Amino acid sequence: MKQQKPKGTQDILPGQSEKWQYVEGVARDVFARYNYAEIRTPLFEHYEVFARSVGDTSDIVTKEMYDFYDKGERHITLRPEGTAGVVRAYVENKLFAPEVQKPVKVYYMGSMFRYERPQAGRLREFHQLGVEAFGSANPATDVETMAMAYQLFQTLGIKNVRLTLNSLGNTESRANYRQALIDYLMPLKASLSKDSQRRLEENPLRVLDSKEPEDKQAVADAPSILDFLDAESQAHFDAVREMLDALAIPYVIDTNMVRGLDYYNHTIFEFITEVNGTDLTICAGGRYDGLVEEFEGPKTPGFGFGLGQERLLMILEAQGIDLPLSSGLDLYVAVLGEEANLAALNLVQAVRQQGFKAERDVLNRKLKAQFKSADAFSAKTLITLGGSEVESGQVTVKNNQTRAEVLATFDEIVADFAGIVAKLG
Repeated sequence: MKQQKPKGTQDILPGQSEKWQYVEGVARDVFARYNYAEIRTPLFEHYEVFARSVGDTSDIVTKEMYDFYDKGERHITLRPEGTAGVVRAYVENKLFAPEVQKPVKVYYMGSMFRYERPQAGRLREFHQLGVEAFGSANPATDVETMAMAYQLFQTLGIKNVRLTLNSLGNTESRANYRQALIDYLMPLKASLSKDSQRRLEENPLRVLDSKEPEDKQAVADAPSILDFLDAESQAHFDAVREMLDALAIPYVIDTNMVRGLDYYNHTIFEFITEVNGTDLTICAGGRYDGLVEEFEGPKTPGFGFGLGQERLLMILEAQGIDLPLSSGLDLYVAVLGEEANLAALNLVQAVRQQGFKAERDVLNRKLKAQFKSADAFSAKTLITLGGSEVESGQVTVKNNQTRAEVLATFDEIVADFAGIVAKLG
């Protein structure tokens, strides 16, 4: 039987993994500037963690979760998103304690799992970068977090990024709007898609973000949630908009945007860009002030976002953005004969320990093949090491681009390879 990876997964090979590392490195740097620290939670959680937080009527829970019973008959789920596990960790580890500095700001990166039709930038095992901030109800936290995502995209060089904004209001506003939406949609129920007919009973707001043409037509004239915001919700949304304007971050309001997770309230947002004429969401999130309580923690406001790394990398490639990846060896040692084997090992180890990237031949190939490898690795300098060099205790270090040369002893290389490279110009 031919061994193949499971459908909806991928192998990230050398040549590609460097791009992943670069994007992750930029994200770590940007998040650190905003005082976010990394959190690492389990790849799998108890089923209830997601059923109670994501919402047991959401597509994620009803259709997409990888869940199973383990050997101890525990109902386990591979994490389909990052927020619920982070909230569970926040409560379980008592990060709400008075001695812990607030807000608690964390970021995560890693694999998520959803059983869905593989599509552009979204696989069954996909990778997510995400952030969560606990303890601040200040609309400045909403804006700061969106600004952080915006800065990440700017740092990576992504073009034509648009911020789309909406408010779901507080619990009361949302409940009033939910009823108004049901009243509007009920007469149109027969014209809705099968999924939206089901959602109309369970979670009518999800009908608003359906991609089915018949649903889009049905909701075109639906009431706007912004007409149902109470004074508190309106004040929060107005403050968010004022602060975005102050930071000169452009945005548009989309009253049909609701996000696919049940736990959001007040601000929700998406960053969208265009690839080959198609709008793609690259980052999405919002406020979730009741989620910590769902996990039996104290009342704690929260705000966060998630973004898919596959989609981010796809957009970088589609927009022709060259990432400044560090490539090439500092030194390649071509080895001639068994008598040079130990000396070559000592030499590359000494150079590596000085902080340089070095490689040597270990396959006993002809010199021509070794020189081809040096070129393939974009080696900056080249040493040819054979029996005579071992005997004399010195080698020729060559600049592989200019062909400039300098003679150096083994001791000089072990002591100061950087100084030798400097002589080559």
